[in-house]
Amino acid sequence: MSVLTARIAAVHTLPVSLPAHPALVVRGAKGTHDRSDFLLVRVVTTEGVEGYGEVSATPLWSGEDAASAEHFVRNVLTTALLGRKLAPPGALEAIMDRVLAANPFTKAGVSTALWDAYARSLGMPLVTALGGPYRDEVPIKLSLSGDGEVLEKAYDAAVSSGFTSFKVKVGLGIDGDLTRVARVRELAGLGAFIGVDANGGWSRAEAREAVRRLSTFGPAFVEQPVKPSDLEGMAAVRSLGVPVVADESVFGADDLARVIRASAADVISIYLGKSGGPAKAVVQGRVAETFGLDTLIGSNGELGLGAAAQLHVACALPALSERLPSDIIGAHYYAEDILETPLDSNGKRVRLTDGHGLGVVPRDDLRRRFR
Repeated sequence: MSVLTARIAAVHTLPVSLPAHPALVVRGAKGTHDRSDFLLVRVVTTEGVEGYGEVSATPLWSGEDAASAEHFVRNVLTTALLGRKLAPPGALEAIMDRVLAANPFTKAGVSTALWDAYARSLGMPLVTALGGPYRDEVPIKLSLSGDGEVLEKAYDAAVSSGFTSFKVKVGLGIDGDLTRVARVRELAGLGAFIGVDANGGWSRAEAREAVRRLSTFGPAFVEQPVKPSDLEGMAAVRSLGVPVVADESVFGADDLARVIRASAADVISIYLGKSGGPAKAVVQGRVAETFGLDTLIGSNGELGLGAAAQLHVACALPALSERLPSDIIGAHYYAEDILETPLDSNGKRVRLTDGHGLGVVPRDDLRRRFR
């Protein structure tokens, strides 16, 4: 079996729809995420090697969903990839960029499957193919949202899964935001790690007031305090003394460059979906590090395959935040797991395994349904 001669023989897809764990439904400034309608991707090489990926796309994030992803994968990207050499995967990513504009989450799902097949063909974990590992485990946190009994049930469910670090959804009105954060601080205790995520829901004036009033509860960071395009406003929030995480402000390399020039963030939240694939995500992290920015891995509610890819990218980054946990939550967020063998995650950290490629595959019943 030679990776140098292997070509793309087939690309298969499988739409999946999974409900979130009822107590952990995310309610934020960008809406409610109670179900994920995603697309799984399988690439098969002429050597018989299979690679898997996941399109974890939601319309509010990038204008993509499972339906658009399946259309573009089957009718545009597959046509462009069939018969092409598997190595190097970066050349295949360039082809995808030439034949399809935008749609980064869709490309990321196919890219992950290509890199998974490539690493499996080489007989090594994906993290090694990406230049790592720099670590073999990553600390993680979980989002909490809702109010009153809903919030308390979310906290109880998170703790029962082992989580001790949290991100509270805000940007829904300052008074309610403060009440929500205060309750989580009360539940978790003074020493617990708590940050806040506004998803761009505050105006500049609201952000200033909210950060000032939230300081009582010791937030470790504020994520995307104002709208993604308001880099000047983000820089102003930074001056208030709480670390600012750029999430929606950074999709591709151009966005990252603008944030760096504007001194708009302390930390970049890196997604495979936003960046367009695992190798591009690693490049983003390296660029951020070069300019003195911290990085963490953010989440769009990835299922098991997406979470495995997040983990490999996190471990391939030379520098990953030691202060702020990442959002590699995978099956913790869902009522079921799509993986044959779950990730090694206890709510406090997620750990690499020794398997080739992603080190995981979908359940057998799902593998039989790809077409």
